[in-house]
Amino acid sequence: MTAEAATSGHGRCVIVTGAGSGIGRAIALRFARADDTVVVADVDEARATEVDAEIRAAGGSSLAVQADVTAGDAVRRMVETSLDVAGRVDVLVNNAGLAVADGVLETDEKAWQRELDLNLKGPFLCTKAVLPAMIERGSGAIVNIASVNGLAFFANEAYSAAKAGLINLTQSVAVRYGQLGIRANAIAPGTIRTPRWQERLDKDPAIFDRLVKWYPLGRVGEPDDVAAAAFFLASEDASWITGSVMRVDGGLLAGSARMARELVAHAAGEDL
Repeated sequence: MTAEAATSGHGRCVIVTGAGSGIGRAIALRFARADDTVVVADVDEARATEVDAEIRAAGGSSLAVQADVTAGDAVRRMVETSLDVAGRVDVLVNNAGLAVADGVLETDEKAWQRELDLNLKGPFLCTKAVLPAMIERGSGAIVNIASVNGLAFFANEAYSAAKAGLINLTQSVAVRYGQLGIRANAIAPGTIRTPRWQERLDKDPAIFDRLVKWYPLGRVGEPDDVAAAAFFLASEDASWITGSVMRVDGGLLAGSARMARELVAHAAGEDL
């Protein structure tokens, strides 16, 4: 793990994993704009350094840390470095994740384990590493980036199982450590327009046009949509919110207007 010296910050110390791109980058930038010191953690050192430089160029306070969240030693060093620099950890955002494997029959053991490690073991290790310092201070907020896949079927079975586990882990931490001043909440995003979609867009440029038909708000999400939710859940405005799952999904899980129209048409005897 490597780290660059953070600039002087006056707010909270916030660790964001997977902060080198996409949702993680947006979350890191959102906290930095609030004068928080952001630990930009990513397995890709170059990406972490780029986001760190972006924050500091805008006058913010940050620290670039290369860390594999599936490795306990790396996670402990990440947290120790954060404590050395800032003296505390106020917020942990478990964002690092990956969805590659698909159906049960198409997923081998190695792929299954890889997705559980990154999407569930990683948040467990990071949470375990920050809890002692948070408990000692009597306060702390943990925000886990889960997924609508953890609440309903949208394919990617290994990823979905891990995100469902992450939601349960969130609730467990909220209940077990709530009286010690710790809050834990999860966010369940729907489709978010991130760089990881680029490979699929290259093969299928119309994919978002098809996906928006599922969403009552008529668009897919943007990283800033999730960043705003994460910032809120970590703030004092959410001081009596814990163990919750915030759906940031454009209404996806509320239901499908397209499906409803088709059901009404079917009930009326119209051809679908």
